[in-house]
Amino acid sequence: MGKIGFGVNLEFVRHEDKSFEWGVNKAAELGYEYVEPMVHLGRELLSEAGYFHSVSMLDDPLRIKRACDNAGVKLSGLSAHCPLCKPEISVEYLKQAVRFAAECGAPVINTDEGPKPAWTTVEEDHVLMRYVLQEAALVAEPRGIFIGLEPHQQYSKSPAGLDRIYALVDSPMIGINFDTGNSYLSGEDPLVWLDHVLDRLVHLHGKDISVQQSSSERGKVTGTPVGCACGDGVIDWAGVIERCRHAPRDIVLSVECGTVEQAARSIEHLKSLAAC
Repeated sequence: MGKIGFGVNLEFVRHEDKSFEWGVNKAAELGYEYVEPMVHLGRELLSEAGYFHSVSMLDDPLRIKRACDNAGVKLSGLSAHCPLCKPEISVEYLKQAVRFAAECGAPVINTDEGPKPAWTTVEEDHVLMRYVLQEAALVAEPRGIFIGLEPHQQYSKSPAGLDRIYALVDSPMIGINFDTGNSYLSGEDPLVWLDHVLDRLVHLHGKDISVQQSSSERGKVTGTPVGCACGDGVIDWAGVIERCRHAPRDIVLSVECGTVEQAARSIEHLKSLAAC
């Protein structure tokens, strides 16, 4: 039976115009045990100036480890989303994310199939995804880094679609990063879907969906960047926590919300349920 840890995706500080280190310290201050940083290739103005939380993979991965050690938190994984259907982007991005994760101490990199090219067929897209995932898995396996596939885009919006992507490559390091909010918005029952992937679960995005967003978007979209505070929306968090307790490995529930205030209310709500 797995243990549950509570973490937060660093997107909760993206509107604060602060640095990565500020976000890690804020997560620790709110009571989170884990953080999930976002990484990118190359350099860009906002994060270099300390106005955005993402970390360049051209930077020293020990920067992430030092920030977490100083704040007293651990890494649940890296947010390394890239379009698997576009190998010219994803192959080198994921391989570098795996190497970066191994050095900074993150056990998982999370991704999804991303927007597809406009001109490819369904079958062609799955061949492209198989190529990308196989190349990434060859780097991940000797390093012991999981690749968490998330339900988020056109093919992974259903259990059968996510299963098909998962089955493209036979690797012990490919698993599922389940997203409660994306699965709900796609029209599925998150608890039923979570049961279906529980034996393959390596990470979980804790995303709640407001009643207003549910009414306007459910069944019309395949995902959303962030949710509302956990406990303010439609997701059955007691049910999610109970299922994660029966996962074969320890699972971090990484909250995905849009503000510091939402992150504070999320951890309070989730910890109250976990104590029951």
